Amino acid sequence: MTHRIDNRTRRREPGAQASTFTAFGLAAEAEPLSPGLYVVATPIGNLRDVSFRALSVLAAADAVLAEDTRVTKTLLAHYGITTPLVAYHEHSNEAVRERMIHRVREGQALALVSDAGTPLVSDPGYKLVQAAIEEGLPVTPIPGPSAVLTALVVSGLPTDRFFFEGFLPAKSGARRARLAEIASIPGTLMLFEGPHRLPEMLADAAAVLGERQAVVARELTKMFETIRRGTLPELAAQFAEEGPPKGEIVVLIGEATKEMHAAEADAALDGKLEAALKSHSIKDAAALVAAELDLPKREVYARALTLAKKDT
Repeated sequence: MTHRIDNRTRRREPGAQASTFTAFGLAAEAEPLSPGLYVVATPIGNLRDVSFRALSVLAAADAVLAEDTRVTKTLLAHYGITTPLVAYHEHSNEAVRERMIHRVREGQALALVSDAGTPLVSDPGYKLVQAAIEEGLPVTPIPGPSAVLTALVVSGLPTDRFFFEGFLPAKSGARRARLAEIASIPGTLMLFEGPHRLPEMLADAAAVLGERQAVVARELTKMFETIRRGTLPELAAQFAEEGPPKGEIVVLIGEATKEMHAAEADAALDGKLEAALKSHSIKDAAALVAAELDLPKREVYARALTLAKKDT
């Protein structure tokens, strides 16, 4: 069932106190908001990386839905915003979402934020936004900081195509399997990783993806911002020696070069041929693998002969 609400901007009642915030050392009055859910990007570290519009929305909203109210309280206090905070995190259940949707349905404006950056990127806001859309309620984006794009533009890796994976599995076996699945994606791969798992993750990435160029971006926009560049094996060796770093981490991995793709294809061909040669003649093994990989039979047969000679 779709619910309709009055989308017109609310007017303050006579005598009602205006919502205010402080920016650039000056007090500012927030514009009244229409009812709806506002998805508000907040700083990823440096509190000055927030838009004037975001501050106005946070000040004018009836409530700010925060992943961790302690984190968001610091931001609001810095800008003199007194809007009530409501916890909304990964453990919030359907009943909590329904209460938030009910508030919007009744004509309130709610601002959704994450601990840092743009909500819904590796945080729990998706289900709330989805619920609001299903109800036919207005959802308004208030754009701003994003750790993903911030890391990408300083990485030195290609920016025309990129794939955001988020967090890889915690266990090495599952992590390597997932890395193998995304290895052939054309473009820069982008990952989030906890600092305590970074050395192990880089070691797995080096083992699966080889000599690709990579970047480890740490504490972006903060005092100890660090951008470390190198090949995956180089970075894996560095962090294995140094140990886990501190802070928030974004890892970027470049696309495989044509030479690397060719080497991977050769390795895959050899692996399949070696397996087939264990139970088939050279001719039959070559025919089976050529059909499976859609390769010329003559080329595969020549490679099978070479491998067979090595084993004799």
